[in-house]
Amino acid sequence: MRYRALGGLRVSAVGLGAMPLSIEGRPDEDRALATVHAALDAGVTLLDTADSYHLPGAEPGHNECLVARALASYGGDTSGVLVATKGGRGRPAGGDWTVNGSPRHLKAAAEASHKRLGVEAIGLYQLHKPDPAVPFEESVGALRELLDAGTIRLAGLSNVDADQIRGARGILGDRLVSVQNRYSPAVRDSEPELRLCAELGLAFLPWSPLGGLARSALDGPSRTEGEQRFAAFHTVAAERGVSPQRVALAWLLSRSPAVVPIPGASRPETIRDSAAAADLLLTPEERTRLDVAAGAAQDVRAHG
Repeated sequence: MRYRALGGLRVSAVGLGAMPLSIEGRPDEDRALATVHAALDAGVTLLDTADSYHLPGAEPGHNECLVARALASYGGDTSGVLVATKGGRGRPAGGDWTVNGSPRHLKAAAEASHKRLGVEAIGLYQLHKPDPAVPFEESVGALRELLDAGTIRLAGLSNVDADQIRGARGILGDRLVSVQNRYSPAVRDSEPELRLCAELGLAFLPWSPLGGLARSALDGPSRTEGEQRFAAFHTVAAERGVSPQRVALAWLLSRSPAVVPIPGASRPETIRDSAAAADLLLTPEERTRLDVAAGAAQDVRAHG
């Protein structure tokens, strides 16, 4: 496993997004625990969760409790594992994702996450999504209060734009260490935020980093033009004898030293394959082919 910087910490270059272990279609508990254990065996030291990762209408915290049980039952050393959780979203019975960024809610949510994880302090606590009904500065101010109280050690943001990153940086200073936005070969709307993170020394954690790859494997006219473009990832994978998912993660890692993708997994073999992307170094020619396929010819590495 290779490692990258997150704040003053060193984390695995590939993390685990634990959400699939708790939402619709989730595996049974034994397989879920085995998936987290497989991640740890592969050298993964960043586990991403949230209080809202649960079935619609269920009690918050299913995924946090699962991660806590997985760490407690693991036979190896977990002292270097960073658990990152999030607050500010909910999943009522209707299945929609709600947003609540009020300081009162965020502080209560963080305290509840703190208890569920059973840690001295939450390693990384992230605002899950800005609430349009609450001034952004007030939500970030709640993170500052949690930092000052010692409930959380480091703070992060998710689903934010560049101006919000700059604003939060002004409030939190160096205690803001990460940004988690959607980013993949198919979805690169957060390119400006990635560049800003690289400039500021913040870790950039792409969620859904493998979106779009599965359909790009289809043959014939059923593929859209966009899906056909991503066939290059399958071609490189076939040439290397690895999965296209591993190639996609290696490509993301090549984009900038700030990138730490957090692919989801619900099976041990899936996270083992994803973790192996940290050791897959693409050639300049392969990177160029994949850049062109993803429409990302401009390199952001120089900003790292």
